[in-house]
Amino acid sequence: MKYVNYLRALVIAAVLVHPSALLLAQIPSSPALPKIHVGAGDLIEVKIFNAPEMTQRVRVDDIGDATLSLIGEVHLAGLTAEQSQNLIAGKYVEGNFFLHPEVSILIQEYSTQGASVLGEVAKPGVYPVLGQRSLLDIISAAGGTTPTASNEATIQRRLDGSLLTVRLSRNARTALESDVDIQPGDKIIIPRAGIVYVLGNVNRPGGFVMNNEGKISLLQAVAMAAGSNSTASLDRARLIRKTDFGYVEFNVSLQKILKGEKSDQQMQAEDILYIPNSTAKSIIYRGLPGIVQSATSAAVYSIY
Repeated sequence: MKYVNYLRALVIAAVLVHPSALLLAQIPSSPALPKIHVGAGDLIEVKIFNAPEMTQRVRVDDIGDATLSLIGEVHLAGLTAEQSQNLIAGKYVEGNFFLHPEVSILIQEYSTQGASVLGEVAKPGVYPVLGQRSLLDIISAAGGTTPTASNEATIQRRLDGSLLTVRLSRNARTALESDVDIQPGDKIIIPRAGIVYVLGNVNRPGGFVMNNEGKISLLQAVAMAAGSNSTASLDRARLIRKTDFGYVEFNVSLQKILKGEKSDQQMQAEDILYIPNSTAKSIIYRGLPGIVQSATSAAVYSIY
């Protein structure tokens, strides 16, 4: 009793001298990671210690059963690896095949423990969600986004079918703050970003990804194309826009916009800004189909 009181006095003295000791004692331990469960379609390897001839690789069927040597069908779906090991060991004991079998299970392929990644990533596919995984983890496993990827990802939750849209920022702090956990069975879709095209008499004709929150004005588009050439006819530029009824075109005077006589305007995804040549050699009118055809084969640039 005296020894217990002595220890208690030492603890109280330590707290008085170092109050932080009390705070440290109150810090909760980190939560355990969720356990992985066997699911329908998983490929498992079953081994029994000191019985290598009983090693089996079997696929869990659609209803969650695995067919094993000597004991037949065993329902494993929804069980953890440890629970599955105990169940199988018990079946071998009940059948008098082993006295004290030490069963181990390794899940080699996860059919239901993965998240699907579709769209603008380097390697679309299904990636395992083992333990705690976030959106950035899964995108990294898929090789990262492509240069033409949108700055948003849409997640469809497997549990309730709800949709969640997450902004993919190129700022490290913002990206980490908006990161979310991914659950097995979730679907992640990263769509293609909007693209505008600048063709004709410019220094770098091509398509340009709308990275700036999907906003690019006419003058910004010309700047992305490294500006117009000295022989460009800025007064006869044409804006071609895709609608539900086909392509329509508008005359645009970039010269007046540059002078401040007209306000700059925002472009929409798939818009084509065509700047013709002002020289006598280009008197022949280039038709709408030819311009649209050039856009489909143009190089695409992503500028941040």
